[in-house]
Amino acid sequence: MKTQGRVLLHICCAPDATVPWTELLKENEDVWGYFYGSNIHPKEEHDRRLNAVIQLSETLGAPLLVEQRYSPLSWLLSLRGHLYYPEGGVRCALCIRAQLDSAAQVAREGNFAYLGTTLTISPHKKPDLINAMGRAISRRYGLKWLDVVWRKNNGFLRSVEMSKRLGLYRQNYCGCILSFRGERHDKKQGAARAS
Repeated sequence: MKTQGRVLLHICCAPDATVPWTELLKENEDVWGYFYGSNIHPKEEHDRRLNAVIQLSETLGAPLLVEQRYSPLSWLLSLRGHLYYPEGGVRCALCIRAQLDSAAQVAREGNFAYLGTTLTISPHKKPDLINAMGRAISRRYGLKWLDVVWRKNNGFLRSVEMSKRLGLYRQNYCGCILSFRGERHDKKQGAARAS
């Protein structure tokens, strides 16, 4: 995809950024990453993921912007009334919107022409929903949206291989405290069934 002008790529985590960032850099040398992490809990996990994104940025020789401050309370308050919805539902859509909205604000302030996201590489996310949100948010901020489904053409498998090759930290839950609790619950259930 040919882009003319600066591109800001919203990054949820380093493994998911491997393929999109690399592919975009092949077409345009002015592609910046943007890491948003207020939705990631606990703080130690946030820091692990941020360090992996910094490692990837340095490996690719690409600039990186990071959310101004880690603010999980603000993120939780933005989801009030929806916190206990099931994984993949309304809560997740609101989380994605918060991430993309934050990235769009940064893109507008930084005079970027395009906005995109790594979120569509995940087999657990809904790319049609993400791209529809991205288009609407980009229009509101006067940006062009990169309407891409990165998991196509084995994008997810390539990201796993590239992450291993680069030694990037790869998490085992989406990021928020509720997905963290769900992961821990699933592990306990599995251990109980095995005994």
